[in-house]
Amino acid sequence: MKVGISLPQCGQQATKENMLHMAQTAESKGFDSVWTFERLLWPINPQTPYPATSDGSLPQEYQIMFDPLETLSFLAARTNKISLGTSVLDMLFHNPVILARRLASLDVFSEGRVISGFGLGWSKDEFQASNIPFNNKGRRADEYVKMLKTIWVDEDVEFKGQYYKIPKSKIGPKPVQKPHIPIYLGGFSPNVLRRIVENDLNGWIGIVGGIAPFGYVQSVIDNFRNEITKANKDTTNFKIVLLSYPSLEDSAFISDNNANRPTLTGTIDEIDEDIKKIKDLDVDHIVFGYNFSPIGKDVDIMIDLTRQFSKFAR
Repeated sequence: MKVGISLPQCGQQATKENMLHMAQTAESKGFDSVWTFERLLWPINPQTPYPATSDGSLPQEYQIMFDPLETLSFLAARTNKISLGTSVLDMLFHNPVILARRLASLDVFSEGRVISGFGLGWSKDEFQASNIPFNNKGRRADEYVKMLKTIWVDEDVEFKGQYYKIPKSKIGPKPVQKPHIPIYLGGFSPNVLRRIVENDLNGWIGIVGGIAPFGYVQSVIDNFRNEITKANKDTTNFKIVLLSYPSLEDSAFISDNNANRPTLTGTIDEIDEDIKKIKDLDVDHIVFGYNFSPIGKDVDIMIDLTRQFSKFAR
């Protein structure tokens, strides 16, 4: 597996110095990628519960969020070979022509290092702030990914959809990567998996650990590959990226045969066993994230842990 790390992009630890230090050190240590994500708001009275916590509250870290693409543009100028990924951008919050051009510009500036991961969004507050209807997200997303490919590939760009239209136009620059910047979609629903396969996108971005235990992720991966097979397409054309959130403990997890240990929780050795199981699923890329744990306050510890984990991922 390739190995990536999430940048300290949110919370008090989100500083220009920390993000630059992590990106440059990750590159020097041989990591394959650094990643950003998107969060527009930290609503005082959220309309939609946060799906990753038991009480629906949003992490305090979301109150400070650096823009994902501005961050990667800053780091592109100060690194040379490490890939620059988004996991994920909520695509519907952005005008598709503007976002396509921003990503293409970043791909040119970075000499072809961009990995674009997209999601549909889940927060009603963020949809409201973006002035985008909360309904018909899936149909809009189907058109959106088609538009991105059209903008990035065609010399004469024209699109006529239900939600988006582009009059015949020249839109540049084109990305360095051909035929286009890799496009991944995040999410666990069958519709997301179908959308990836039907539109011949590059792959799926999932999460393992926390709210997504190993068994559940394994079943989603099986369903994804079944969708590819049913469509008579080559499974090797579709990649899998998993975001992981290790929770390091000082002592081993004690339970009956270790059966109740949460995925990626425990000692270094226990987490390493989980990484080996993830690798056995033929996952292509694992990204380690620490933004919401105490470890996430120290860039050097995050890098050192990822270096240790990478020995079992490669």
